[in-house]
Amino acid sequence: MITKHSDRLHMVTWNVATAEPPEDVTSLLQLDVQPPTDLYVIGLQEVNATPIRFISDLIAEDSWSHVFMDTLAPRGFVKVTSVRMQGLLLLVFAKQIHLPFIRNIQTTYTRTGIFGYWGNKGGVSVRFSFYGHMVCFLNCHLAAHMNYSLQRVDEFEYILEAQDFDLYDTPQIRDHKVVFWFGDLNFRIADHGLHFLRSSINSGRLNLLWNKDQLIMMKKKEPFLQEFEEGPLDFKPTYKFDRNSDTYDTSGKKRKPAWTDRILWRIKPKTLPSEDDEEEKASTSTVDGQDEFPILVTQDKYTSDMSYGVSDHKPVIATFSLDLRKCFDTPLVHVSPVGVWSADQDALLTYTIQEDFMSSTWDWIGLYKVGFKSAADYETFVWVREDDLPEINEVIQVKSVEKDEIPLLGGQYVLGYYSTNMQSIIGLSASFQVSIALQSVPVNIHCCRYCQK
Repeated sequence: MITKHSDRLHMVTWNVATAEPPEDVTSLLQLDVQPPTDLYVIGLQEVNATPIRFISDLIAEDSWSHVFMDTLAPRGFVKVTSVRMQGLLLLVFAKQIHLPFIRNIQTTYTRTGIFGYWGNKGGVSVRFSFYGHMVCFLNCHLAAHMNYSLQRVDEFEYILEAQDFDLYDTPQIRDHKVVFWFGDLNFRIADHGLHFLRSSINSGRLNLLWNKDQLIMMKKKEPFLQEFEEGPLDFKPTYKFDRNSDTYDTSGKKRKPAWTDRILWRIKPKTLPSEDDEEEKASTSTVDGQDEFPILVTQDKYTSDMSYGVSDHKPVIATFSLDLRKCFDTPLVHVSPVGVWSADQDALLTYTIQEDFMSSTWDWIGLYKVGFKSAADYETFVWVREDDLPEINEVIQVKSVEKDEIPLLGGQYVLGYYSTNMQSIIGLSASFQVSIALQSVPVNIHCCRYCQK
């Protein structure tokens, strides 16, 4: 049964200029917006990437990832994946209910700055299947300065061609059904002097600057850029500000304001059918007139958040409605607890393969506290059956969840089946109660009231 539904995507791009994150990012994430968000995609540039700091971030999550996970996890969002290349960081979060339908996750990166060695410029990307629709998010930091507009276009084209993926039907970025391109793209406003720029901004006449925006100008010249859509620039240029203020650069350099930080998207164009395709199409029917590319992307908001001042850039926010047909709505695996769970006894669970997929004996089932942050944020886990892989609809019982691994104090938990080949949780149980262990309850037995002294 193919069904239609609409999901809300919230995207952020922010050049954080090596700053530490603010304590409160609720405004940036617009947590209480209606209808509620389903996916968060956050692209950062210039995350602190000094050698010592970068090595420490490889050992543990960086401070920016922590603040987003700590904010989103209590609201039911789980980090799906992330990718980092020096100062470039891309994070994807999804409502827990969507996790079993986010599959075939892959990440990659391309260096362009300083001959590609250090990775201070370039692009990082995440791609995955969302209810059967292949989407790709590409976070870029392109060459700086006014005179390098053409180089920025060349860098972007190089990234598009250089990045490749394993799946045969989407080997490159532009093969995906939807691509979101965003980041500090570094395009400037050409020709106009500083006084005219600031006067137009202060008077709210931003439209006077659009025809000299380098990205808008380059889109008129480059056919491959014309495939990318962007909402109107109805917000103030987001670069360059004095830190902790809304004042444009007052330093000796007096950088001209510019819309360096952008969010664009591209729907894969339909190819013109050949005569053979037309004949084949005429002899087959579609379900409810299903389109070959059944997805509609609508931008609901495109703005900046001027309330943050830790960087010389202001963050840019875009929200989208994704109207699509679900290609499937059944998890690949059904997993559930059996009986009462507590640390007083070993626990049982069952799982059932509901559809064929490339399973592995390295797959595992994790016990997650409700509000968990990522697939790695489990309390304990068990490997799936280590001998022959199960058949479809074969119920497998696992007996090896040892009582010593079960939380003493109990609480609300879920079980998640993690696929190593798909790099994602492809089956989640309903939430269930882990009971408080009797051994954790202090017992004071007194024969009479005098013994209590």
